[in-house]
Amino acid sequence: MKLYSHAVSGNCYKIRLFLSFLNLDCEIINVDLLKGEANQPKFLQLNPLGELPVLDDNGFILRDSQAILIYLAKEYGNEQWLPQSTRDMAKVMVWLFTACNEIARGPNDARLHDKLQFDLDIDIARINSDRILKIMNDHLQDRDWLELGHPTIADIACFPYIALSHEGGVSLDLYPHVERWVVRMFRLPNSLPLPQ
Repeated sequence: MKLYSHAVSGNCYKIRLFLSFLNLDCEIINVDLLKGEANQPKFLQLNPLGELPVLDDNGFILRDSQAILIYLAKEYGNEQWLPQSTRDMAKVMVWLFTACNEIARGPNDARLHDKLQFDLDIDIARINSDRILKIMNDHLQDRDWLELGHPTIADIACFPYIALSHEGGVSLDLYPHVERWVVRMFRLPNSLPLPQ
């Protein structure tokens, strides 16, 4: 198994984190996004979008972090990570879509602006960040995990850019339930340090 990854990417980190949780051996192939390596013809054969991460599981090529989480959960995990029940699966999936929409356009965009100097509207990113953090904080008020009373791929999908929100000038100080959830994620067996 190979993972095409970038050390700073939160989307790549979530896959490395889940691989660690599953105790799966995987060769990490670093692709330097900032030097344009993802736009080279060889890489574009793997992912025509020129984006990371990309998983190669013995010739099965898959792009998109959310899709990779689902694949790994179904192929190598168990129902703890992605339940079979339609309703429970739907609850988990809501958070995967939240990760690639509200969290991506909030804390992720703020981090891209501040840390990597992307030309993004930082005011909109911080407004979006506060909105999703309030929703998550309210949701986590009476629970330890996003859904089902235990960690799932919902938590993994949302975790990186929430935990890295400070790199986009977004503080978690007003969101104590989110802060406690971040701490719980770090305490899981085989957790990994955040990307730098």
